[in-house]
Amino acid sequence: MTRYQTTTLPNGVTVATAALPHRNSVCVGLWVGVGGRHEPADVSGISHFIEHMLFKGTKGRSAEQISQSVEGLGGYLNAFTSEDHTCFYARVVADRCNDVLEVLFDMFLRSRFDDEDIAKERNVIREELAMYYDQPQQYVHELLNQVQWPDQPLGRPLAGSEATLKRIRRPQFMAYLDRCYVSEATLVCAAGAVDHDALVAEVSKLSKRCRPGKKPDFTPASHPRTQPGIRLDTRKTSQAQLALGIRTVSRRDPRRYALRLLNALVGETMSSRLFVELRENLGLAYDIHSSLSFFEDTGDLVISAGLDADNVEKALKLILRELKRLANKPVGTAELRRAKDYVIGQMDLNLEGTENHMMTIGEQILGWGQITPPDEVARRLRAVRPSDVRRAMEDFLKPERLSLALVSPLKNGGVLEKHLGRVST
Repeated sequence: MTRYQTTTLPNGVTVATAALPHRNSVCVGLWVGVGGRHEPADVSGISHFIEHMLFKGTKGRSAEQISQSVEGLGGYLNAFTSEDHTCFYARVVADRCNDVLEVLFDMFLRSRFDDEDIAKERNVIREELAMYYDQPQQYVHELLNQVQWPDQPLGRPLAGSEATLKRIRRPQFMAYLDRCYVSEATLVCAAGAVDHDALVAEVSKLSKRCRPGKKPDFTPASHPRTQPGIRLDTRKTSQAQLALGIRTVSRRDPRRYALRLLNALVGETMSSRLFVELRENLGLAYDIHSSLSFFEDTGDLVISAGLDADNVEKALKLILRELKRLANKPVGTAELRRAKDYVIGQMDLNLEGTENHMMTIGEQILGWGQITPPDEVARRLRAVRPSDVRRAMEDFLKPERLSLALVSPLKNGGVLEKHLGRVST
């Protein structure tokens, strides 16, 4: 049985572990509770830029030595930036945990931010921006964020823009690190063959140089719109890419459990309603799926599809029709049971791996301030009733909560916007 433990050090750094005694490896992550939401508009993308720069060299290691320090142990090193947080992590055999933890803290506290490296990495991120634009199935989600969260951090690309990349220089990095990469925003978590007390003792030594300070605040999401929002990127493409967003609730709202099951029913699986109807029965889309995001103060359910441009209106009407069905009629008990079995089964399978387990407890600590054991999550999912799912869809399927983004040859979205405006149940 997994044992979860959490300790907050006197300097404010938190240590969390999931002990999996039958594993031979450990995945350890150094998290900071800052991401795209915390950035001023003029340096948008700086969190992602910092993620890149921490791999470019420290006062004691070159970029090559950083990777060799982990890969030379047979380990794996990576990082990511989200709207809420940034994480640097490594997976290694259990008895080398302290070695990779020292590398992570070296990156975190002693990175050089050399002017020449900054200039090189700026060009790398420019290429990353160009890559996203050239991939419509990804770029359509950036468009959706822009229309769903207009003129606010959640609506800006995590990698920033050409304009903001040009502004970010070493002084901006140093000021941002001093303000945001502070002890109370720092979390070390590990999953696998790990001893909690031993990890706490090691982190206590390594974190002595952490900058003191409180976890930074973010700009709350605002929702001023009273009508559906739509954004088109008109270009010659062989396939249209569609993303329909439904603004929902925060990660703290109890309706999130009904939404997790609703997502499975709508489009998360090959047996979900939209996949069966639009792909299997009608052949309108090669790819159609749905996904959920939860933040501290808001969230969304997103339905994505790749299809022939001539089928966009028909597909949108069918998607909205299926959502209305879920809002008007409780799902059958057998269908809901299958959705519960799927979501709980996927959660259990994900927690088999030390990396996914580390990610789960890291997100829970930074998002909720505590770890919710998997059996408690499963209990709450099992308790969801058909009426709860119907009510969740009814609560959120409203014109002012809908946003649509489209990358396609289509030049006018007026007809599509009318369909979005007629969804009220």
